[in-house]
Amino acid sequence: MTMKYRASEHSAQLKDLTDRVHFLGSEGKIWLDEQRMLLMQVSSMASLRRELIEMIGAERAKGFFLRLGYQSGLKDAELARKLRPNASDIDMFLIGPQLHSLKGMVNVRPLKMDIDIEAGKFYADIEWIDSFEVENHQSEQLHSDQPICWMLLGYAISYSSFFIGRQIIYKEVSCRGCGDKICRIIGKPAEEWEDADAFMRYFQSDSILDELHTLQLQVENMNQRLQLDAGQFYGIGRSAVYRKTCELIDKVAPGKASVLLLGETGVGKEVIARSLHLRSERAGGPFVALNCAAISPDLIEAELFGVEKGAYTGAQQSRMGRFERAHGGTLFLDEIIELTPRAQASLLRVLQEGELERVGDNQTRTVDVRVIGATHEDLGQAVKEGRFRADLYYRLNVYPVRVPALRDRREDIPLLIEHFLEKLHLSYQKKTLGLSDRALEACLRYDWPGNIRELENLIERGVIITDNNQSISVEALFPHQSDEAYSIGLSSEGDLISQKLEPSDEWVSRLLDLGVSLENMEEQLLQGAMERAGQNVSEAARLLGMTRPALAYRLKKKPEQPLST
Repeated sequence: MTMKYRASEHSAQLKDLTDRVHFLGSEGKIWLDEQRMLLMQVSSMASLRRELIEMIGAERAKGFFLRLGYQSGLKDAELARKLRPNASDIDMFLIGPQLHSLKGMVNVRPLKMDIDIEAGKFYADIEWIDSFEVENHQSEQLHSDQPICWMLLGYAISYSSFFIGRQIIYKEVSCRGCGDKICRIIGKPAEEWEDADAFMRYFQSDSILDELHTLQLQVENMNQRLQLDAGQFYGIGRSAVYRKTCELIDKVAPGKASVLLLGETGVGKEVIARSLHLRSERAGGPFVALNCAAISPDLIEAELFGVEKGAYTGAQQSRMGRFERAHGGTLFLDEIIELTPRAQASLLRVLQEGELERVGDNQTRTVDVRVIGATHEDLGQAVKEGRFRADLYYRLNVYPVRVPALRDRREDIPLLIEHFLEKLHLSYQKKTLGLSDRALEACLRYDWPGNIRELENLIERGVIITDNNQSISVEALFPHQSDEAYSIGLSSEGDLISQKLEPSDEWVSRLLDLGVSLENMEEQLLQGAMERAGQNVSEAARLLGMTRPALAYRLKKKPEQPLST
């Protein structure tokens, strides 16, 4: 059904929009639903406009502001369908003009609208009152004989095109910025404009940007080739703590020493092990990986050292083990603490003598393999408990390297997210708009017990759930949001929280009235965290938001108690 609209019928209802705006001054953030917003002076935009026009000319500046408005319109079109899913085409469409007004960009006065989404029919005749771009132009004494509401125009084009599902083009048929009495635009499908192709060139990447992008790609490709030539590939990460880990690997890679990688599950120990192999003189040889925890204890020796035909039921033919397959290269043994006592003894012999015997065979075979071990447990403690051979531990612990947990390198999270999105978009043959601002905020606040592996799994879930050309929301990443509210910094209603994590004035006053001393409060917090963490110092430190050495130092001043790491 075609819907007609005239100005006399316009009755904007802004409450459902204003309810979505949240000011969190204590965090320095403003939110419109899941979009992070900015509140800034119009004069700042005026200065930017003048500098761009002087720097690159009016035509290129026009293209820049058209594209800037275009991106904003896409986000608001996505929001419109979510806010009023059961509204009429007109009421749902009017969210765009209302958001324009709410943001203080322009007062939108529809003169005539004819919209039929099912039929793909669209016509809009709209007046813009008090355009901020006209004010910008006039305040900077910029003169033009052409309409200048570029950013507003780009917004209208992308919002309407996304909303209708076909390319809509608006033209500013009159503009106060070039001497006309009013700012007025007309929008209709692209095929109804004779110069549609020429106009849409404004939305293509600027030639200057193309040139810069091409140069940037060339530099990146050269750097990548240099890194591959040197064998330096460490995955994704620029944080100081991650760079330090990479520097340690760089130092040990050229030699022959065994390396022990320490760190929580999911931090990327295998990526680091592959990097070490590529950086070593063995880069041309094989890299073989084995997760010792994934192999049955009864089969681990056969898997590592090989087996002769008939050695046991099911051994129908002789086959090489991982050590023989890794000859001349590197063997990565993840969760090495899971090795049986016999396998530990055989491994020690290989490390010391470079010799092994297959299961069911007495022939000695010589192998040349560099071993990289990895575990998320404390091997030193396992030695004390009798679960791991001391001599093997000392042989492996020549060069220990700790791979940092994701919570300790939060500045790398956006880079990892971008990497996973690019890979998953290709894998699932779809293209999302990436994470919403609030979803990214939640990721930056979350504690990531599963580290990089958990992050990749959550991003994959988000890509699967989210439709094409939609932003990945908090709910798509964290379906049990209420259960994880405090860990990711969200309330059960979906609002970011800050004051809940800080003591209120009332609570502080109550503690002071009770005469609670700072020393007593610290002691109670330490005891409570240790009890909740099962006397594990590292876990208690995470609960208290402090480093393990800092907590250990404070615990030393308290009565002694059994601790675990």
